[in-house]
Amino acid sequence: MRIRVNLTMRNEAKMMKRLLTLLVALILAGPVAAQSGPLRLTITDGVIEPITFAVPTFQAENAEATQVANDLNRLVAQDLSGTGLFREIPANAFISQVSSFSQPVQFADWRAINAQALVIGAVAVNSGQLTVKFRLYDVFSGQELGGGLQFAGTTDGWRRMGHKVADAVYSRITGEGGYFDSRVVYVAESGPKDNRQMRLGIMDFDGANVQYLTDSSSIVLAPRFSPNGDRVLYTSYESGFPRINVLNVATVGRQQLQTAPGEMAFSPRFSRDGGSVIYSLSNGGNTDIFRSDLSSGQYIRLTSAPSIETAPSLSPDGSQIVFESDRSGTQQLYIMSANGGEARRISFGEGRYGTPVWSPRGDLVAFTKQNAGRFHIGVMRTDGSEERLLTASFLDEGPTWSPNGRVIMFSRETQGESGTTSLYSVDISGRNLKAVPVQGGASDPSWGPLQP
Repeated sequence: MRIRVNLTMRNEAKMMKRLLTLLVALILAGPVAAQSGPLRLTITDGVIEPITFAVPTFQAENAEATQVANDLNRLVAQDLSGTGLFREIPANAFISQVSSFSQPVQFADWRAINAQALVIGAVAVNSGQLTVKFRLYDVFSGQELGGGLQFAGTTDGWRRMGHKVADAVYSRITGEGGYFDSRVVYVAESGPKDNRQMRLGIMDFDGANVQYLTDSSSIVLAPRFSPNGDRVLYTSYESGFPRINVLNVATVGRQQLQTAPGEMAFSPRFSRDGGSVIYSLSNGGNTDIFRSDLSSGQYIRLTSAPSIETAPSLSPDGSQIVFESDRSGTQQLYIMSANGGEARRISFGEGRYGTPVWSPRGDLVAFTKQNAGRFHIGVMRTDGSEERLLTASFLDEGPTWSPNGRVIMFSRETQGESGTTSLYSVDISGRNLKAVPVQGGASDPSWGPLQP
C-alpha cells in the first residue's frame, strides 16, 4: 500500500477528502489491496494525516530483560510520535496481544483498530549484554517491511538501541534517513542575565544523557560538531578575547586553533572533510572570513571588503559558502565559492538576516531573521526563492539541522530581566514546534551526525 500525501493550504480540504476515501477503500478491500505495494509516507509541504502505529510491549526473553523491554517500547513510541508524522494507538485499544516474537501476526485484529504500521520487538539481557530484535509490518497489506533487524550492546546503551529501532522504522516508512540516534552540543546557561554562567553541554537529540564538556570559568559560544561527531569547535573568552578551540569529545582534550593574526576569531565551522575550519576574524575594525588547515595551521583569506562578513556555512558538497554580510547596508545573506571570490546576494525580504546554515540535503538554507521587532527562524532555497518563516518570538536564533534535513533546532529567549534561554525544534514545514526538555538554560545548539 502506498499513500502519497501532498497537501497545500489551498487544496487541503479537497486532498484530505481524497485521502480519507482512499483509506476507507483500502480498509474495505482488505487483503486484495495488499498487492499494490508497501506502506510509505511521502513527506512534502502542508498538512498531513499522521500514520497510525502500534507498538505492543517488547517481549522480554529472560527475566533480566523485563524492565528494559518496557523502557525500549516507550522510547521507540516517543521517538516516532514526537515527529508529528506518526500517531500511536494506545495499548488499551489492542485486540491482539503479542506473546512471542515469532508468533504469526493477526492482521485482522490490527486492521480493526486502524493501525497502519505494527512494530514488534524482543529483548534479551545476558551478563550486562543487551540484544534487541524488531520487525515492522504494513498492517493493511499483511507484509513485513524490510526484514527484521537486531542490535547488540551493553545495557547502559539501551537508549541508543531504542533510537536505532525508531530510526529504522522511520526510514522504512518515510524513505528518509533517521535522526533519533544523534547528539546535540549546546551552551548550558545558569544564573541571571547580567552574570550568566556558561559551559558546553552534550546530550541526546531528545535532551537525555546530558554531559558537560567544559566548566563555567569563562564564556563559551557557538559550539559546532565536526562532520563525524568526534570533535567540537567553539569560541572561548578564556584569554579575554574570543579565540577558537577544538575539543575532542571522547577525551575532552582541547587545543587552540591556529588562525590568521587578528584581534578576535569567532563563528567557526568545520569543512566537510573535517580537515580545516572556516571562521570570521576581526582585525583593525574589519571582519572577514578565513579558512585554516587544522594540521598545518596555514590560512587563506576568503573575503576582503570593508563590510562585516561572518557566520560562514559550507554546502554539503563543500563547493560553496553561505554567509552574512552588511555590504549592502543591512545584514543580508550571500553565497560565494568555497575558495572566495565574487558573492551573490540571496536574501531580499524586509528586515535583517543572519546565522545561515546549509541544509544537509543541499536544497535549503536556514537563517535567523529580525523584522518589525520580532525574530524568526526561516528557510529559503539557495537562490533566495520560496522564503518561509517557521517561528516568531521575542528572540529566536541560531538554527541547526537534524542529520536528515527534516527538523531544525534553535535557541529561544524570553523577554525581561528574568528571561530564560531554551531549545526548541520545528519541522521544516513549520509544524510540530516544541521545546526540547533540557534542565536549566540552553542556547547555541549544534546537531551532530548519526552516531556510528
